[in-house]
Amino acid sequence: MVKLGVIGTGAIALSFVEAARSADYYKLTAVYSRRQESGQAFVEKTGYPAQTYTSIQEFFQKGDFSVVYIASPNSLHFEQIKLALEAGKDVIVEKPMVINPKQMAAVKDLLAQHPENYLFEAARHLHEPAFQVVQEAVASLEMKQGGHLTYMKYSSKYDAYLAGEEPNVFTTKFAGGALQDLGIYLVYDAVAWFGKPASVEYKAHMLKSGVDGSGEAILHYPDFDLILHVGKTMNSYLPGEIYGRKETIVMDNAAELTDVKLVGPRAEVKIGGRLADENPLLAEAMVFGKILVNRDQPENRQKASQWLALAEEVNQVLYDLRQSAGIVFDDEK
Repeated sequence: MVKLGVIGTGAIALSFVEAARSADYYKLTAVYSRRQESGQAFVEKTGYPAQTYTSIQEFFQKGDFSVVYIASPNSLHFEQIKLALEAGKDVIVEKPMVINPKQMAAVKDLLAQHPENYLFEAARHLHEPAFQVVQEAVASLEMKQGGHLTYMKYSSKYDAYLAGEEPNVFTTKFAGGALQDLGIYLVYDAVAWFGKPASVEYKAHMLKSGVDGSGEAILHYPDFDLILHVGKTMNSYLPGEIYGRKETIVMDNAAELTDVKLVGPRAEVKIGGRLADENPLLAEAMVFGKILVNRDQPENRQKASQWLALAEEVNQVLYDLRQSAGIVFDDEK
């Protein structure tokens, strides 16, 4: 059983704790929140007798846990990863792990100084069986002619933004925006299934706060383009499609992957999918937990290294897309 510490008390953190309970590899023992009342309320929701902290230093110095799940605003991830690794903790950090290649390089250098620790980016769909099914299906295509991938989901925070408030997800201070929050899923799809693109461009639909509310990204490959549609200010119900010669891989949603099928000239065959009501964080919680309790197996170190290399490529593509649209976060100014 792995003792788990959590940074953040939002819905995503609660979902991970619930997934961790179902995975049966973890026990929640410590929670950090800036406010005692929100930390205590979170602990009560989980049903675990976890200790709460309002000092991040005390959390890492006194907290009784071996792995930390970081679900704070994007711009805080980098410093919190550093604190965790320096404290000798394993780290599971919500996507995006960090906001630019400079931070990624610094994190990799620090991880090299603490080779006993694991660092995972929680790109949840990467660890679902349906993701691997699509990856294998793409590899088997006789000809690849690009595709369209869509993830546009109305944010629960957008109403507050329209009312004049400044939710974290819609500010440059906390490295928000559609590309960072939802687009990363599609970039993971692209890089894992097709490799790193030769060049990229992003047509961002900007909000007055300085982040993108939605946008269209074009990933250029030598023989085709891949188009990504992303947004947090509207909903889309368009399926994702990847084009072969006569076959098309169709998915209900390129991030949720609850229904994946291969459509050809004579047949339509379902080839994968996750149950719609299943906790979407369960697969990653299972995979990470299994590795953490069998931490010394060489194949687990190899997996973690491969995932980190993929995360680094995704981080670079996201950064290049932002640069093409002129999106700059406060920490980068």
